[in-house]
Amino acid sequence: MNVTPHIARNTAKRRSAVDGRTTRHPGYAASQRIRKRIEEGFGWGKEFGLLRRIRVRGRKRVDMAFAFSAAACNLVRLPKLLAEPAVA
Repeated sequence: MNVTPHIARNTAKRRSAVDGRTTRHPGYAASQRIRKRIEEGFGWGKEFGLLRRIRVRGRKRVDMAFAFSAAACNLVRLPKLLAEPAVA
């Protein structure tokens, strides 16, 4: 299907299971940039959105807490997204 996996390559001192055949494609680099943007929201939720240790029980309440955290994350990002670009 010509799809590049959304997995990260281990760039530490160990060997990575993802070899050059996967990472050489431009789609892999694009998927890593998009993946970082998506993961930032989950990181924000754990750091500031009270999702690291959930304080409610039940699926509906956890879903509501997650949606509330995601909305708060978007509200924090909103001023930066709406700012006019600086003219060089």
